[in-house]
Amino acid sequence: MSENDAAERPSKSAKKREIEGLQQLADQMSGLSDKELRRLGVDAQLRAAIDLVRPMKASGARNRQLKHCVKFMDGDELAPVRLYLQDRQSHQLAVNQAFHELEALRDRLIAGGDDAVQAAIEANPDRTFDRQQLRQLIRDAVRERESGKPAGSARKLFRYLRDVLGPQN
Repeated sequence: MSENDAAERPSKSAKKREIEGLQQLADQMSGLSDKELRRLGVDAQLRAAIDLVRPMKASGARNRQLKHCVKFMDGDELAPVRLYLQDRQSHQLAVNQAFHELEALRDRLIAGGDDAVQAAIEANPDRTFDRQQLRQLIRDAVRERESGKPAGSARKLFRYLRDVLGPQN
């Protein structure tokens, strides 16, 4: 064996990292439906191996099955799966961020009164608010909060904000 052969081969640690990455990908793929896997062009043998992983709880047997899944994985064919999972994760992050922004707006409206209502309306000129309904929902939420009742009106206010500020079709 020459020095060139040794330089071209990946190290043992690099191989382990690659296999571990494929195991993590197989674990993420086990969260996808059969329909999604077929649409992404995943091999039937790999889909069958992933089907065995799904019902398993975290254990040594699950880890062995994930290692078994790696045998059927071809890195070149998995590019669409990686992209799909990445898009799916970034979409979920965006949804969570929008949810938190709506919660913060609801809390500002409850705490801020008419000034906060006017600021919210001015910040969203392309959306149509029913001022009377919005103010009534805020008054109900404030009254509820002051009396120590459960937050039913605050939830109604949140749903109203979600309907008005949600994605436009």
